[in-house]
Amino acid sequence: MIRTQLDHLLIGTPKKFGDDGEMSAIAKNVIDRPLMLGFEGLAGDQVGDPLHHGGRDKAVHLYPKEHYAFWREKYPDVEALERPGAFGENFSCTGLIEQQLCLGDIFRVGKALIECSHARQPCWKLNHRFGKADVLKTVVKTAKSGSYFRVLEDGLVQAGDQMVQQARPYPEWPLERLFAMLVGGQHKGQAGALVELSNNPALGKTWRIRAEQLAGN
Repeated sequence: MIRTQLDHLLIGTPKKFGDDGEMSAIAKNVIDRPLMLGFEGLAGDQVGDPLHHGGRDKAVHLYPKEHYAFWREKYPDVEALERPGAFGENFSCTGLIEQQLCLGDIFRVGKALIECSHARQPCWKLNHRFGKADVLKTVVKTAKSGSYFRVLEDGLVQAGDQMVQQARPYPEWPLERLFAMLVGGQHKGQAGALVELSNNPALGKTWRIRAEQLAGN
């Protein structure tokens, strides 16, 4: 059973981000007071692109603190990496890297109950945020993706709360394997596993669709 502490709680609002006027809420601020975690996410947290971000399958984005040392070594000049929130995460903690966390894992955190719905698929915004051309490619290569959770029971959460694993229904699907198959290009010859994923109720809808599409290729 995994038991860890929620070290930081973060929220953000959309601001002009891209060169063409795109909006993004990837820049998050640490919040020291309790917040309501609802089915669409933390109170006060917003998304700039609701087509690709937010929604019930992506109510909470968690990024492991352990990965920051890797990124700081790779990009020592990126100031955003000196504090939590560089990857737009809502939850910052240790003990939940992609090899340790599995699809469908359920955690009690504060008064809320959350379920891991999939890993994070990186996009161009990470390159833009860090001012580097290879962040996206590095995430794909290393599977240092972070994770998304849906909310099963809403409730107050705050930094310092314990995150206690309640269930692990799919131990065969650590996020590292899931990410490698659906994002990292390791799906060839895996039609059976892809069909299994496309029918897995814990997997977020967009990733179930992707698994179905890859299974048919």
